[in-house]
Amino acid sequence: MAATTSTAASSLLATKKNLSSLSLTSANKLPAFSPLLTSSRRQRFIVLSASLNSKPTVLVAEKLGEAGINLLKDFANVDCSYNLSPDELCTKISLCDAIIVRSGTKVSREVFESSGGRLKVVGRAGVGIDNVDLAAATEHGCLVVNAPTANTVAAAEHGIALMAAMARNVAQADASVKAGKWERNKYVGVSLVGKTLAVMGFGKVGSEVARRAKGLGMHVIAHDPYAPADRARAIGVELVSFDEAIATADFISLHMPLTPATAKILNDETFAKMKKGVRIVNVARGGVIDEDALVRALDAGIVAQAALDVFTVEPPPQDSKLVQHERVTVTPHLGASTKEAQEGVAIEIAEAVVGALKGELASTSVNAPMVPAEVLTELKPYVELAEKLGRLAVQLVSGGSGVKDVKVTYASARAPDDLDTRVLRAMITKGLIEPISSVFVNLVNADFSAKQRGLRISEERILGDGSPESPLHFIQVQIANVESKFASAISENGEIKVEGRVKDGIPHLTKVGSFEVDVSLEGSIILCRQVDQPGMIGKVGSVLGVENVNVSFMSVGRIAPRKQAVMAIGVDEQPSKETLKKIGDIPAVEEFVFLKL
Repeated sequence: MAATTSTAASSLLATKKNLSSLSLTSANKLPAFSPLLTSSRRQRFIVLSASLNSKPTVLVAEKLGEAGINLLKDFANVDCSYNLSPDELCTKISLCDAIIVRSGTKVSREVFESSGGRLKVVGRAGVGIDNVDLAAATEHGCLVVNAPTANTVAAAEHGIALMAAMARNVAQADASVKAGKWERNKYVGVSLVGKTLAVMGFGKVGSEVARRAKGLGMHVIAHDPYAPADRARAIGVELVSFDEAIATADFISLHMPLTPATAKILNDETFAKMKKGVRIVNVARGGVIDEDALVRALDAGIVAQAALDVFTVEPPPQDSKLVQHERVTVTPHLGASTKEAQEGVAIEIAEAVVGALKGELASTSVNAPMVPAEVLTELKPYVELAEKLGRLAVQLVSGGSGVKDVKVTYASARAPDDLDTRVLRAMITKGLIEPISSVFVNLVNADFSAKQRGLRISEERILGDGSPESPLHFIQVQIANVESKFASAISENGEIKVEGRVKDGIPHLTKVGSFEVDVSLEGSIILCRQVDQPGMIGKVGSVLGVENVNVSFMSVGRIAPRKQAVMAIGVDEQPSKETLKKIGDIPAVEEFVFLKL
């Protein structure tokens, strides 16, 4: 049972007043203030235009293309200071309104604290934001933007280059000839034409790799839970499940983000499922491969060759067994290193930073602008409920068809114009996307992120029971046209359905499929479908108790006495695979699933 987790970038809290004037397009302005928590825990507000009577100052901490620098200079004073130590950066940052970095400079909590509240924008010239402390940025009212599109073609081309070089032993043969040898028989390669390539992650880079591989005569399959099937079919790519992809591929090209769900996703267990002699290319993130397990797979002959541009630790140790392996081709993170890509990234990030300093909302922002949280006291528990329902729903999806159609139903006793659901929709989108993506979804980029993935979210409001004093009676999330790893989550309409409500300020799961349950959405949840008979609660509880897994909540919903029932169990700790197997081995248990919140 693979459970997915996510690190949320920030809260999506905003005042109803601000919500009424905000949308997800770049044409709308940021609120004119953002809070900074002081040691006294009071909030003071910094006006974006304050200290901007003259030009703002942008610190460029790593080399940026000339076109980007020129664009910045048209709007701001630009300070290009490279290779700053952490102490030097903390000293300089108090004089800057924005900073632009690549992957080598860490923008830590200390940097934000040292800025004294002046730093308003962090620009990451590239996609990954591992080197930026997002939580600290949000706490200090600092917007973080990146440049996710400009290096797409460069990364795809590098992936294809590595695949071809690996297949024909180009690097090894080059070194051999330069050493004075002529070993034609030793470096006989394999052809790409007619081979099956599995593209793991069918986003921008993955789809470009697929296009180029098709041109080389390869049969291309892909795995990505959000890739629209029609987009894949348009370029002749078949979407399949993860297990099918790795089991049938001759070549595997990785293009997935590094998230808790994908960390070391290629490991001893997954290597064992692969076709003997598979070849692996990684131009995505080093951490998605268990590097020690890859060495074992190479030595065992399961993996014939690997071509790697990224590593768990960069640069890797000089004595790395993986780097030194004879059948491994390596490059020093060159995926985006073309002149064209560097200029494109420079322009993209410069435009995003300038726009943010002007107070515009950019679709590439990765955290939400902060506003006083107390004004959303009423909506806060429903915001949490919305995200957790989305998170639960997407974890129930299985198969390779991809999530495309989501319907959200809000039941409320209030008039339609008295409830702005945009923040709730954004949080549901956040819950659906973040567990299997590196994207940080917020009010700013929720619709943009959904559209990028072909995710269509429709909303319906119905008149609910209760008093208008309560904003919502319940929220229901349905995912259509997908298979479920827990069949009981499929409703009578053939859709995955989860429903929840807020009780005493706490989000509760109240329906799974057609089964009524009642479990607090805290910690994690085990869902079991079983034959309704005496002693089932005790049997499952005993298994968890023996394994020292604390049960926080338990609820059973059934169709009729002695028929089928669904048990929802809230647990404080993540059960081991062995513990979950013991639950599945209970004779009356027909299916079960573990869901991480």
